[in-house]
Amino acid sequence: MRVEHARMHAKHRGHEAMHAEMVLILIATLVVPQLLLVQWKQRHPRSYNMVTLFQMWVVPVYFTVKLHWWRFLVIWILFSAVTAFVTFRATRKPLVQTTPRLVYKWFLLIYKISYATGIIGYMAVMFTLFGLNLLFKIKPEDAMDFGISLLFYGLYYGVLERDFAEMCADYMASTIGQCSASTSSASAAGASWERSRRVPTAKRR
Repeated sequence: MRVEHARMHAKHRGHEAMHAEMVLILIATLVVPQLLLVQWKQRHPRSYNMVTLFQMWVVPVYFTVKLHWWRFLVIWILFSAVTAFVTFRATRKPLVQTTPRLVYKWFLLIYKISYATGIIGYMAVMFTLFGLNLLFKIKPEDAMDFGISLLFYGLYYGVLERDFAEMCADYMASTIGQCSASTSSASAAGASWERSRRVPTAKRR
């Protein structure tokens, strides 16, 4: 036994350094990207929000098609079509008067649906954990799958709706601010022109 133990130590000699290097690489892999993401978010928040929103919006489609989750794909297509239209309206210049109301109504509707879906999913999971699904003769696997699916739908579309709403609100605010600035500058130019007309008249008198 001692001979075999000594052989094992001789065989694995130097692995401690390799394990230490692996731990350092793992820590660097976990810490450095987080620091870079934090710096990116602080220095360029708009590009950070756009990239993360695009990834969260598009990446699930790959897994949906690969795993044949057609129900999620149909809901995603409907949500994306309407949201793309609303976002297109919110980014137009000049801004149509009915656009802010359209944006508010659409994202408020999605918020309410996502909130209700998440609550129902959470209740389904809790009822399954307490065994209340047996009262309705529902299998625990089916009840848990139903609850987790609703939770996922509520969280995913809730977060997606929030990010899209913030983006549309920023675009509309910038558009309204530019219109207000142009209006005020035009008013100032008109007032200065009126003053310039009045000065020669006063001198003549």
